[in-house]
Amino acid sequence: MTKAPNFDAFHIRKWYLQVEETLATESGARADGEPLRKFVVAACLHNPYAGRYEQDLGGWIEASPALGREFGRRIQAASAGQRIESYGKACLVGTDGDYEHGNALLTNPAANPVRDALGGGKSWVPSTGKRGGPGTILDVPLAHKDALYVRSHYDTISVSFNDAPSRDEVLIVWAFATRGRLNARLGGLKASEVKGQDGLV
Repeated sequence: MTKAPNFDAFHIRKWYLQVEETLATESGARADGEPLRKFVVAACLHNPYAGRYEQDLGGWIEASPALGREFGRRIQAASAGQRIESYGKACLVGTDGDYEHGNALLTNPAANPVRDALGGGKSWVPSTGKRGGPGTILDVPLAHKDALYVRSHYDTISVSFNDAPSRDEVLIVWAFATRGRLNARLGGLKASEVKGQDGLV
């Protein structure tokens, strides 16, 4: 059953915000600086393609910048001025849908407004996804927003949603972090050596 749009071209049932703050490593070592804060913003959308094969997903791709702008607005509000250094994205598609339905809302048209909200992001956004139902655990990868090879920022946040997605829904998930892993010590390019699109270190 098709549901009438209530947000631009989409029918959104629910928005989610999850926040975690880490002050020490798994072995108990205190943070080397500020705590690591991770934010997850997710939207549960009706999937109009559920239960059938659709060759042309262009309509969703073309409409996706509106979603990107809203994700950007919401991470700005959630972070409350804290600088975001890394990001990642994922989809969780209800079992009546194709994995491709979720991916259609994770392409550059949707991602670029999120980059804009963060003051720019030069790097490819790590991405993943799967099909599943409510309670499915989704691992969202994170990497530095301006330089993919900053090892300290390779990370993951695991999320689940107790009431989504239903069989005819798609969850679109964006994750963000304020810094890299606590006490990262694997060498390589440092975040302090990277300049973003705004010219700031």
